[in-house]
Amino acid sequence: MAVFVALGAFLMTLAGGWTAQRVTDRRHLVLGLAGGLMLGVVGLDLLPEALDAVGREVFGVPAALLLFVAGFLLAHLVERLLAARQAAHGGEEGHRHRSAEVGLTAAAALVGHSAMDGVAIGAAFQIGGGMGIAVALAVIAHDFADGFNTFTLTSLYGNARRKAIAMLVADALAPVVGAASTAFVTIPEWFLGGYLGLFAGVLLYLSAAEILPEAHHEHPARSTLLCTVAGVAFVWLVVGLAA
Repeated sequence: MAVFVALGAFLMTLAGGWTAQRVTDRRHLVLGLAGGLMLGVVGLDLLPEALDAVGREVFGVPAALLLFVAGFLLAHLVERLLAARQAAHGGEEGHRHRSAEVGLTAAAALVGHSAMDGVAIGAAFQIGGGMGIAVALAVIAHDFADGFNTFTLTSLYGNARRKAIAMLVADALAPVVGAASTAFVTIPEWFLGGYLGLFAGVLLYLSAAEILPEAHHEHPARSTLLCTVAGVAFVWLVVGLAA
């Protein structure tokens, strides 16, 4: 049952990626929306779940928040190291030169997150059918944003369209694989919470330091800002309906 329900997440993820492909002539609006979706997912979905799952503190600070900051710093460190490597090999670090590896790494992190969504569906069905359906609806609703962001991130960093599509398909399959895995493995809640905190930090860095500045770089229009606000509002609506 969990795998069958996860197929809905598969279709919704593909729908999000297809939408991102079809609006390439409005790239700044796509990036503005993607930044808002990522910001909403971080602040309204991932962090609250991480804080609930990881209750312990480390030196007076919730462990989930420490991992959140670590994820942000990790993303910053990886990008700087890749930029320095490109500069050493004659690449242009100016004009916001981007590394394709950063885009693929970020997309891979989204694939991992989608797999964890599938695990969440399977674990919820182990508790009960009603709980499983509720979690599945929440996952399916926000997988549109996951698919949208996966294709956008991969393409933004200069990767070929075939790679962006490959990452999109992987992201769509991930919830199904994650749901199927729960028939054999049970992942501790504290581990899932720690992962969500770390992943939230990575997403926040990509949204605030990369996607939103790029969205306003060539088209600093009100419409771009409205798309960002709409992205956050969409995630808020999904979270509220799923609560």
